[in-house]
Amino acid sequence: MVLWWNTAGALDRQVEAAIRADATALQERRRAGDIAALVAAVEDRLAVDVQNEALYLLLTAEGRRLAGNLSTWPTEANAESPWIRIPLQRDGAVSEARLLRVDLGDGHRLLVGRDVAEKLRLRGLLSEGIAWAASASAALAVLGAWLLRRALENRLRPIYRTAAAIGTGDLTRRVPLSERGDEFDKLGATMNAMLDRIAQLMEGVRGVSDAIAHDLRTPIARARAKLEEALVSAQDEEALRAAVEQGIADLDGIARVFKAVLRIAEVEAGARRAAFAPIDLAPVLTDMAELYGASAEAQDQHLEAELDETLPLVGDRDLLAQAVVNLLDNALKFTPEGGTVRLAAHRLDDVLEIAVADDGPGMPPADRQRAGERFFRADSARTTPGSGLGLSLVRAVATLHGGEVALSDTHPGAERPGLTVTLRLPAS
Repeated sequence: MVLWWNTAGALDRQVEAAIRADATALQERRRAGDIAALVAAVEDRLAVDVQNEALYLLLTAEGRRLAGNLSTWPTEANAESPWIRIPLQRDGAVSEARLLRVDLGDGHRLLVGRDVAEKLRLRGLLSEGIAWAASASAALAVLGAWLLRRALENRLRPIYRTAAAIGTGDLTRRVPLSERGDEFDKLGATMNAMLDRIAQLMEGVRGVSDAIAHDLRTPIARARAKLEEALVSAQDEEALRAAVEQGIADLDGIARVFKAVLRIAEVEAGARRAAFAPIDLAPVLTDMAELYGASAEAQDQHLEAELDETLPLVGDRDLLAQAVVNLLDNALKFTPEGGTVRLAAHRLDDVLEIAVADDGPGMPPADRQRAGERFFRADSARTTPGSGLGLSLVRAVATLHGGEVALSDTHPGAERPGLTVTLRLPAS
């Protein structure tokens, strides 16, 4: 549309400029000579007009025709505007004339113009060409939009189908990826990673539910059996009281398990991140070493502590203390009489390493892969008290603080290799 208006306007401006220049030249000729000179000038112009486009009409004050190729003075020329556009009959065909009225000042009147039929045909051809071009462009645009939509639908259809399958509960479905590596493949890979994580979490939920049902069924059944037995066979009030107290103790143990599960969930959700603050773990670990040192001596064990003077970091003091407490409890639980538990904490560049080592039976490499799962207990730990949640909390605390937990043998190759749990945290 802009091309059409610019081209058509250029043609009109070209015609008007030619007419105005011609009219100015004739006015100058009239000023330089008499009316006969003007008549001669008009006739000369008509004689050299090869394209037969020039239009002239020179009249006297009385309306008598002196020169020109127009037969009559058009009524449109009497209007206020000097520019006139009128239909023109020439050679049996109808065209259009563009005229300029010039008042010569002595009663003579002059019309100077051009037959614009050729330019109208050119403008028509231009309009037709632009119309065809616009139609072709519109058709190509519609075709391109349709092809683009089909291509997008084809690329997005697998994602739609996968999402629909996931919505119906089929968590095994994944988005198929092409070898193009484009944005759709990146989107599909991201969705697959998300679905893998969701499946992992759902599997964890199922595992936790199964573990809770399995590990808590026994103490609940035991507490119920003891209470029923006491109700039926208790000889006196003292025996009934003892049975009730034992049942309460069993229920307290169950409550502690649920409390531990809820705390792990709270840590994994990041709800405790608001309690982060700059702290120094050195005095905290020193107090723990003194407390558990006394407990170790009471069990004929020995606790060695090797701590840096300062251990600065940013974190939750209570959670970090609870994580170390869990590690010390496990170490003392599995260390035999006369054994040694070692607590070490050092800063290595930008990492704080807190290691707790024992002289216990250790843990096979296969079990280390699952250590930290809720309620997981290695075969060697089945006979010891516990719920399998201690190391789960340690891993959750490490993840919350941007750290990690590593397990290794304390005495590699020994009959009792022991277990060393290392908690690595970013130092402040």
